[in-house]
Amino acid sequence: MVEFDNRIVLGVDSKENTRQRILNAATENFSEKGYHGAAVDDLIKSSYTSKGSFYFHFSSKQEIFFSLVDKFIASLSNSTEESIRNEKGAFAKINAALETVFKTLSRHRSSAKILLVGGVGFGKAFDERLLSGHAKLALLIKGYLDEAVASGAIRLIDTATTAYAWLGAIKEVIIQWLYSDQADLLDQALDSLRAYPSIIPSIK
Repeated sequence: MVEFDNRIVLGVDSKENTRQRILNAATENFSEKGYHGAAVDDLIKSSYTSKGSFYFHFSSKQEIFFSLVDKFIASLSNSTEESIRNEKGAFAKINAALETVFKTLSRHRSSAKILLVGGVGFGKAFDERLLSGHAKLALLIKGYLDEAVASGAIRLIDTATTAYAWLGAIKEVIIQWLYSDQADLLDQALDSLRAYPSIIPSIK
């Protein structure tokens, strides 16, 4: 039994447990302070580990930041695809995707903050990862908008532009929510986005 600053860890601390503690600490620190404001020493202190352990698992602060970003983007994409899989019809699929994105971000506020605002000013490397994540989600949405157009459910539109407009609206709503005390803001926004004609085009 080992005690760290009044926190008790039972048994032998495995490498995976140490790695997860560092990731958890990084999530909270990056969310609160942003990438540039969070120092490696902050992550080490918050994870109750050592500098040697930190650098055993991660070569740099940048690596752990990108690990969190990539993991969250992959999780969000997988959850969205899973929610869509059992739905019937293009609109039902789009609505399911919208709900999943909002619910996932609301459950993981710290990760959402890292993804959307924590890397501001980081530079090209972060921007490329973010754009890659947007592209995956936009391609998913575009596919179902294409289905809706082909079936005659909605008028002929530029589905690629509409998909990115939809994601842009979500991003702005989420950022507003992250800096707001309004707990029901996402629920209100979800209802508004469902009815917003330029995001979910009207039936022909």
